[in-house]
Amino acid sequence: MTHFTHETLQNWDVSNHLEWLVTNGIGGYGSGSLSGANTRRYHGLLVAACEPPLGRTVMLSKLEEEVRIEEQVYYLSSNKYPSVIYPQGYRHLVEFDSDPIPTFTYSVHEGTVILQKQVWMAHGKNTVYVRYTVLKAPEPLLIAVSPFLAYKDYHSEQHRWDGFTARMAQPEPTHIEFNAFEGALPIHLRLTPKDTFTFTSKAGWYFNYEHEREEERGLDAFEDLYCPGEFVGTLGPGRAVTLCATVEPDEPVSPHEALASELQRLEMLVKQAPLSPSASPVVRSLVRAADQFVIAKSDRVSRATVIAGYPWFTDWGRDTMISLPGLCLTTGRFDTAREILLSFAGAVTDGLIPNRFNDNGTGAEFNTVDATLWMFQAARAYAEASGDWDLLTKKLYDVFASILQCHVDGTHYAIRVDESDGLLRAGEPGIQLTWMDARFHDYVFTPRIGKPIEIQALWYNALQVMAEVAERAGKPGKKYVTMANKAKRSFLKKFANPDASSLFDVVDGPEGNDAKIRPNQIFALSLTHPILDPKSKLAKAVVETVERELMTPRGLRTLATSDASYIGLYGPGDQGRRDSAYHQGCVWPWLFGAYADAYRAVRGSGDMTCVFENVEKMLGEYGVGSIPEIYDGDLPHAPNGCIAQAWSVAELLRVMAKH
Repeated sequence: MTHFTHETLQNWDVSNHLEWLVTNGIGGYGSGSLSGANTRRYHGLLVAACEPPLGRTVMLSKLEEEVRIEEQVYYLSSNKYPSVIYPQGYRHLVEFDSDPIPTFTYSVHEGTVILQKQVWMAHGKNTVYVRYTVLKAPEPLLIAVSPFLAYKDYHSEQHRWDGFTARMAQPEPTHIEFNAFEGALPIHLRLTPKDTFTFTSKAGWYFNYEHEREEERGLDAFEDLYCPGEFVGTLGPGRAVTLCATVEPDEPVSPHEALASELQRLEMLVKQAPLSPSASPVVRSLVRAADQFVIAKSDRVSRATVIAGYPWFTDWGRDTMISLPGLCLTTGRFDTAREILLSFAGAVTDGLIPNRFNDNGTGAEFNTVDATLWMFQAARAYAEASGDWDLLTKKLYDVFASILQCHVDGTHYAIRVDESDGLLRAGEPGIQLTWMDARFHDYVFTPRIGKPIEIQALWYNALQVMAEVAERAGKPGKKYVTMANKAKRSFLKKFANPDASSLFDVVDGPEGNDAKIRPNQIFALSLTHPILDPKSKLAKAVVETVERELMTPRGLRTLATSDASYIGLYGPGDQGRRDSAYHQGCVWPWLFGAYADAYRAVRGSGDMTCVFENVEKMLGEYGVGSIPEIYDGDLPHAPNGCIAQAWSVAELLRVMAKH
């Protein structure tokens, strides 16, 4: 699932679509394709979180590596330019493994020379290490490593501009300090050991790197990079040289110490997780994948949070609360889970937690109806797993009470309890509030204005959780039970679709009830307090309908294939084309979690092979070692979206750890 051989790696169409990822625990990362080419604007060896966990800036885009033997030059790197791939270093790749860190193995000079390249980051630092080791060679090799630099927001492409003054200092023969322009954060590049390498200035711009994944997304797909020169030296058999790139003001720790520390940390992730002794290798891999999304509070990071997905998402309230049980509780990170809950509780405004924090750190957006309700589910799961009910009864009680009251009284975006039936109404034209939130300019693809089904399930669950917390706190909670019971009675009357063995997706909308078969109905059975009786005939019918109409080997479709609005392919195409398919057919792996909960609630123990049998393949078919955001609804269910998605990993880990 994380190991590949030359058959895969030397096939450009395959290795160019597989991607690796390393992260630093404060929002920074490094990523690229297995072929060695950068296929996205988001790719780079050092994408620094300059204002952790935000402010992501591509600093070191890539390295060009050459091995010179006698009169022959072997290029290890690859690049895609318009109509040409040059150089074609992927043809020398014979092995890749992402476990425990991305490791590339190259064979050159008719197999007489074998080199290994490893990439890792220093945890808590905007620092990346790239180590080259000569595993086999008849004599010392001449090696050249050229850094290619950028200084750009990671959502953009860099093009040569006069303001990029590229000032460089060279404190030591193998240490350069590079400033893209006056006032820019400097990047330090150091090569260790120092004795056999030197840096030679060969400054200049290189043009028209083509990012194929951006072209598929209908975006600007070309970039220019700046190269200040090259490190050149000799390396004998069994020897290693490491390039360290950092924007930290302090001198980084030695490569040997940094690698040992990171390997030990990754090993401890699995050892410290409260897993069953019989936990499968796939579950253990998911534990390591989960680590990439978790941001703990520290002197560098002002709030504990969850990165929703790599490479382009930051922290979103909905994703954080859905992911928290799998990322933090299944892995034993109770302190971080507590800090995350407190961080978002402190950000509540008018009864809502943020939908997302802005990339530039200047504020937050609150356009969500479900994220806040998911917080009740996450908080209760935390208390049950950790035994720390005091967090809910003492720290969060008043916050939760205020949230519920705001929903009763009414808050932003027409979010308000309907007094006539006790159900929660939400939505305004042009605004997306549920997790099906795709919008292109002013057009919303799945408006779902009215009373969406999963919102009623979450509302009922939140009221029941609050009643439970009130009882533990010795405070009156009867009113929450009364409200919950009223909502449940109305739900049973309004949501059962008499023409199908399913539930309406939305009721009381502008055009009446929406009978589209979507996965949202599964949440009526999957939460701690299900609004639909799992032992009822209707519950059984709902699970069967979801299995029949929406189940795939990679997750649940967002719409039945029989629906006239169904779109089976996510791309290629511009954002409007892609967003139109996002929740109109795309498969989402994270929904496996709710399905598994509903399955167990309705059927008790049973065969969950349909959920778990393909997870190992999923770990190795897009973002190697992680689970992607989405798949096409149509066969062969090609992966797409983010290469590593927090709730995809979290929900599969959560339910598989129980299996």
